[in-house]
Amino acid sequence: MTRVTAAGRARRPDELIVEEPLTIQLDGTLASTTMRTPGHDFELAVGFCLTEGLLAGAPVTGVRYCSDTASAVETNHNVVNVETGGRAPVPAPRLGPTSSSCGWCGRDQLDALLTRLAALPPSPPIAEHVLVSVPARAVDEQGLFARTGAVHAAAAFSADGEIELVREDVGRHNAVDKVVGALALAGSLPATGRGLFVSGRASIEMVQKAWAAGFGAVVAVSAPTALAVTAARQAGLTLVGFVRRGDGGDVTYNVYSPDGGRPASASSTGAT
Repeated sequence: MTRVTAAGRARRPDELIVEEPLTIQLDGTLASTTMRTPGHDFELAVGFCLTEGLLAGAPVTGVRYCSDTASAVETNHNVVNVETGGRAPVPAPRLGPTSSSCGWCGRDQLDALLTRLAALPPSPPIAEHVLVSVPARAVDEQGLFARTGAVHAAAAFSADGEIELVREDVGRHNAVDKVVGALALAGSLPATGRGLFVSGRASIEMVQKAWAAGFGAVVAVSAPTALAVTAARQAGLTLVGFVRRGDGGDVTYNVYSPDGGRPASASSTGAT
């Protein structure tokens, strides 16, 4: 590529993030195709099936690269099958591929979510000073972002702010699913007492996935949506956004949930 600065133009190599489709099957039936950064594919597939409610409580008995018509090598390791031995319901596949920026397109939103997930059980809240320390701690673990600037990150952290694992992906929802899938495969769900960090905005999908995995808090460096705030309050999940550190070292942030006021709702202008 050509780098252009005030000093002029210079040719140099650049490192770009890989974006490829991953087809996720559940017991051999197509569930979804998502654009993702290759790596931690088994975690992504398991996390997706769990956070989307496809498992319906069924245990995962195996995960493998596969295809009905070709080998894993022939499909470039872009097809993953999550196995439950037929215990999970047959999934209704999403129509068309999911982009790397949005996984909720064309899906029923909060009403369907409330019928599937119960409010989180009471647990000791994570202190605010711990929550807002997490973004600075997680940034050191974002190696792909440091090299390319083109990926999102998600991280699971403990009640004392310790970063337990970080996953990066071109898609925000994929990064979260990879974290959830890693915890599921390790037998560490529900994530009671833990928090989830996301490097971008806190959309309804981020809150939904955190809720499904049992996280008690979501911390985002950017804004939430109105629907995300409503869902967080329904879930009893702490939601903190706009965590920023100023030049003087002071941290500012917004606490959206819990809140004693009325739930957020969209106005006719599209803002709250």
